[in-house]
Amino acid sequence: MVKPSHIPILSCSSGETDFFLLKLCTDPTSYSNFQPATMILFVFCIIPLTALAVSQMPDSKDLGDENTHTATNGLPFPWSKVRLPNYIVPIHYHLLVHPNLTTSQFAGSVKIEIDVKNNTNWVVLHSRNLNVTKATVLDETEAHLSDKVLPVLEYPPHEQIAIFSPKILTSGEKYFLHLEFGAPLCDGFFGLYKSTYKTKTGQTRVLASTHFEPTLARMAFPCFDEPNFKANFTVRLIRDASHIALSNMPIVSTMELGNDLFEDRFETSVQMSTYLVALIVCDFRSVTGRTSSGIDISIYAVPDKWNQTHYALEAAVKILQFYEQYFNIYYPLPKLDLVAIPDFQSGAMENWGLNTYRETSLLYDPETSSASDKMWVTMVIGHELAHQWFGNLVTMEWWNDIWLNEGFARYMEFVSVEATYPELRVDYLLHTCFAAIGRDSLNSSRPISSAAENPTQIKEMFDTVSYDKGACILHMLRHFLTDDVFQSGIIRYLRKFKYSNARNEDLWDSLANTCSEDEFAGGEYCYSSAQATKNAYHYAGEHMDLKAIMNTWTLQRGIPLVRVNRKGSKLHLHQERFIKTIQPTHPLWPSLQKGYLWYIPLTYKTSHSKDDVRHLMEAKSDVLDVDESVEWVKFNSDMNGYYIVHYEGDGWERLSELLRRNHTALSFKDRANLIHNIFQLVTAGKVSLETALNLIQYLKSETHDVPLLEGLGYLEAFYKMIEKRNVPDVTQSLKTYILMFFRDVIDKQTWTDEGTLSERRLRSEVLSLACDFEHRPCVGKATKFFEDWLKSNGTLILPTDVVETVFSVGAQEDEGWTSLLEKYTISMSGAEKWKILSALTSSKDANKLRRLLDLGMEGQVIKTQDLGSVIYGVAKNPVGHVLAWNFVKENWNKLVEKFQLGSFSIRNIIIGTTSQFSSREELNDIKAFFESIWEHSSQLRATQVAVENVEKNILWLERNLDALRSWLIL
Repeated sequence: MVKPSHIPILSCSSGETDFFLLKLCTDPTSYSNFQPATMILFVFCIIPLTALAVSQMPDSKDLGDENTHTATNGLPFPWSKVRLPNYIVPIHYHLLVHPNLTTSQFAGSVKIEIDVKNNTNWVVLHSRNLNVTKATVLDETEAHLSDKVLPVLEYPPHEQIAIFSPKILTSGEKYFLHLEFGAPLCDGFFGLYKSTYKTKTGQTRVLASTHFEPTLARMAFPCFDEPNFKANFTVRLIRDASHIALSNMPIVSTMELGNDLFEDRFETSVQMSTYLVALIVCDFRSVTGRTSSGIDISIYAVPDKWNQTHYALEAAVKILQFYEQYFNIYYPLPKLDLVAIPDFQSGAMENWGLNTYRETSLLYDPETSSASDKMWVTMVIGHELAHQWFGNLVTMEWWNDIWLNEGFARYMEFVSVEATYPELRVDYLLHTCFAAIGRDSLNSSRPISSAAENPTQIKEMFDTVSYDKGACILHMLRHFLTDDVFQSGIIRYLRKFKYSNARNEDLWDSLANTCSEDEFAGGEYCYSSAQATKNAYHYAGEHMDLKAIMNTWTLQRGIPLVRVNRKGSKLHLHQERFIKTIQPTHPLWPSLQKGYLWYIPLTYKTSHSKDDVRHLMEAKSDVLDVDESVEWVKFNSDMNGYYIVHYEGDGWERLSELLRRNHTALSFKDRANLIHNIFQLVTAGKVSLETALNLIQYLKSETHDVPLLEGLGYLEAFYKMIEKRNVPDVTQSLKTYILMFFRDVIDKQTWTDEGTLSERRLRSEVLSLACDFEHRPCVGKATKFFEDWLKSNGTLILPTDVVETVFSVGAQEDEGWTSLLEKYTISMSGAEKWKILSALTSSKDANKLRRLLDLGMEGQVIKTQDLGSVIYGVAKNPVGHVLAWNFVKENWNKLVEKFQLGSFSIRNIIIGTTSQFSSREELNDIKAFFESIWEHSSQLRATQVAVENVEKNILWLERNLDALRSWLIL
């Protein structure tokens, strides 16, 4: 035994400690090479320091041995959780990046000013696929805390790195963390990635762009990559003379570095989350305008598409001015750039001051863009500009509440376009809510506010529930509270939490809270007592707890079904969870209904009422009074609420009779709502298919596009599913019935671009269906257009509303298909390329479809960003639906590598390729494949949705195929 007096006294801050750490972190095998005295240093100094650092981290009790993680160099990693510790807070990033477009590499450095909340030796932050070459810690005077380069520990499963400081970082002090790093430019659509485009002359140009949401800033620079770690950013970008650099803020200076390189320095940003940082180096051209409040707005695109930027500029200026007025808060940055990126996975991204878009979401070409294309561009701009307040100014605290960003932005699309472009008003909100119900009525749905921890779970939160259901419950809430109260509440919410983070309940408090007159006079973000009556506390004479009401819509999954049973002058109401795939006789039914209760803001009208009647349903069952002489009752007026209604007894028969006798007694929204509800109830097995088909017989008298297309859409969906099941007698009978029933509507369509947006949308949809169903007049007209287009060598300008139909007819012949593919490769219009691609996937030649899939996988002729659309287009084709599914199975790992697990592309590929399967053999095949990729599929909700969709289709055919066959014979 060695006596204590023989143990050397060593300082834990000595240079020897630094050397030991550096050696140990770079070469774990060096344990055996250290002398006994050095090993004593490790036991008595390094281990206690590490233990001290860990013990001073929050929740250190959770860091037991069972949670110990090992860094890439074999040492214990000092942090075990997916989310970062909160004992170090970033204040300011000084970021320098040089994207080298010649070598496809980038290098950079970041100096992060940090605020230390607890004493510690460790700084843990995010980094993914970055080579961190140097790490140092500086004190407030920027003096080095160590004269050695500090070791960097990496833990890739959590995308984290840890830097050890030999000197304790003291609570309450500010320090600087300096890191140098590099990596290849990514080949996909994430982090700092490479994008390419071809000029009119065929030359390939390269640019660098970023996409950081939700957890991908860490791929471009080491950072605290969580939304609540807001900080300021001062950015510098290095570029060559032939390119420009863009970031969130304007350039303040440019310095020549030599060797044809320049460094652009940008103004310091406002406080924002890392996912909103944006960096671009490109050779784009722009067009610029200015808002009435002095904000410079610029639209950037590749030089050959500069002439397609002007409409986006007009729309962006108008919509930004509208938002400044509506939110009563000025846009806080001096400029806003909107940039069309040639390679872009999603529709757009709201980076503060530097929005990025897919080209089809920003560029508008009057010669090739349809009315629907113009509407799409306007809506996407409305969405991203809404994010400058909802998401950027006020950010959700964590990704479980991403709906506070996306639900609001989706809803404000409709509000802003209705205010700024009333001529473009189409009631897409109805279809948005229909889509939400389709997802929400499956057992695999989720609450709007749901737990999400790792990057895959977080990416899956960007779905129909967050976007569409979020928008629909906000619309219901706005109608519930009145426009003025809703607007006042969200202004209060934005003012209270600006440059900060908020949670679900913060919104409800902002919409409902009151305060004293003194607080109100003092500028507090609340209502005065005198104003309290204006915030809809009383609804139909009842006192409301807004938070309790809205929690039933955001904290539990699903959508309520309200069953209405009239008995004389009494309306007996009962609510339950609406599930399409489980029947009340199923053993699981009680457990799937247990505990579900919504506070439902009901509205209804009757044959005797001039105005809507309002009632808050707060219990499972309720009773309302109506006059005995009332002939009919229609709930959910204009579908302002988010619920399904089932009219039991003779309720549906009375409404069907009303529609046949006088359909204009109900608004077009109410008519579309009835059609949607009854076919949803057919799928759930609560109403017979015959009852639903009888209800839509009135459509022969319908003139409005929304209910017409709703009814037609269901019939077309049934046809497509039955066609793929190879049931020729029902397929042919249903096709004949649809063409005969809608013949008047089809025949009165003109092959022009004339009319309102609604009329033009109806024309596109109806003629597309007619030609797909081989209606001779339609095919003849389209063929003549296509032949003329071929003779002009593709220069003839076709009516934009029918061009996709014309191309689809032309694509059925070899010459037409080949000519369209050639045109696709040279077209400078994203809108035109989209229509051509859709037409190409309609070919009935399986070899051509396989070629398209291969071209999409190669990513040259058809860009990788469009591969998901190609797969979905082929899957919709009766010749290609099995081909597309087999392609997905064969190329699964490549697809995940291209698009990332959990992304909306992967989700759409899974659901899109399986959505029309309807046999038990297909269901078993899907389940077997998901089982074979369990490591991936177990992390995805999309696989559950896909399985449940097929189960729903199987049940529908088992219940309704024979009934449909019999009904068509009558």
